[in-house]
Amino acid sequence: MFPIFMENVYFRAFGDKINPYIPPFYFFTISTYFLVNSRLFKIWFKKDKPIPTLPRYINAFIETSIPSCSLLYLGTIREPAIYVMLTPPVFVYFIFIFISALQLNFKLSIFTGFVAATEYISLVVYFYFKSEGMPTEIFVSSIQSHIAKTVFMMTSGIIVAFLTSQIQKRILHSFKLLEERNRVTNIFGQHVSPAVVEKLLSQTEFSSEMRHVCMLFFDIRNFTQFSETKKPEEVVNYLNTIFDFSIDIINRNGGIINKFLGDGFMAVFGAPISSGDDIKNAVKASMEIIDRVQIEVDNKNIPHTNIGIGLHSGDAVTGNVGSTKRKEYTIIGDVVNLASRIEQLNKSYSSRLLVSEDVWNGLSGYSGESLGEVIVKGREKPVRIYKLA
Repeated sequence: MFPIFMENVYFRAFGDKINPYIPPFYFFTISTYFLVNSRLFKIWFKKDKPIPTLPRYINAFIETSIPSCSLLYLGTIREPAIYVMLTPPVFVYFIFIFISALQLNFKLSIFTGFVAATEYISLVVYFYFKSEGMPTEIFVSSIQSHIAKTVFMMTSGIIVAFLTSQIQKRILHSFKLLEERNRVTNIFGQHVSPAVVEKLLSQTEFSSEMRHVCMLFFDIRNFTQFSETKKPEEVVNYLNTIFDFSIDIINRNGGIINKFLGDGFMAVFGAPISSGDDIKNAVKASMEIIDRVQIEVDNKNIPHTNIGIGLHSGDAVTGNVGSTKRKEYTIIGDVVNLASRIEQLNKSYSSRLLVSEDVWNGLSGYSGESLGEVIVKGREKPVRIYKLA
């Protein structure tokens, strides 16, 4: 607005070669274009649709032509006109070439570099013929500089296109990792430790297979009576407090929470990945949970709580079960049923941790009490169990 409101000062500085209304009109037109362009892009984004290819190329052409228009106008007020191609507006071409990388389109960056180079060299030729009386030797001496700039614009477009492709590949790779992470979360739930997630991401499929696992069943005793006398929010907070540290302990010891069972849960050690010491990790996690529950009770963070944990190890069929929309990683086999039955025996023996003979035989460094062979519901043969806590 300087040429309009300070016209006298403007003419003293530039004379009458530049119409004082042209610069503000020029910048107003450019600003209006960018504003409208931004609005249109926002509309497309809100529709959640990709921007059509043709409008993107038209926009790139118009933006790259902005410095050309400036140079073309300056060439009308300066003699010889060819000297305009040595002024700062020439370098604006490179700004738009580099900005084209934001489109994340390989071909669009090359197109922008091509447009800039073509318009630049075209203006050089046009201004040379417009500059009447200009010695040929002067043009010849500067032609190398103009050709170099033209080549550099083309090269810049190619370089920016290459960088664009690399950025695009990295972004797509990040999205792929995010999709894989979401897939793992969808299959195994939100209660998987980051370390386990990283290992799971290396596995593309979780097909059915036979694996040796150690199953852990956890249950809160007398939960029904507790929930009858408490408000719903108190019950939820109580469960969240216990599950919060229990999940952390399970994850820290290499296990995975496979299912929540109301006032308890089922965890697996050894599937879909194994630490190589799954039985020991399962027992260690069980003892930590028992100790942590007692600490929380002593600190009066939770009311007096009795829990029961049952462990059994053996072979099981593991794999995905469900539809394409929702899958769940499932462990199927006698090892699961027997671990559940052993956990229920805690009520009969007033214990907190019972393990099967298979688990006991895989342990070292733990003391326990043999309860002999017991009849488990649903099984004909008796099962030898051991009390660890």
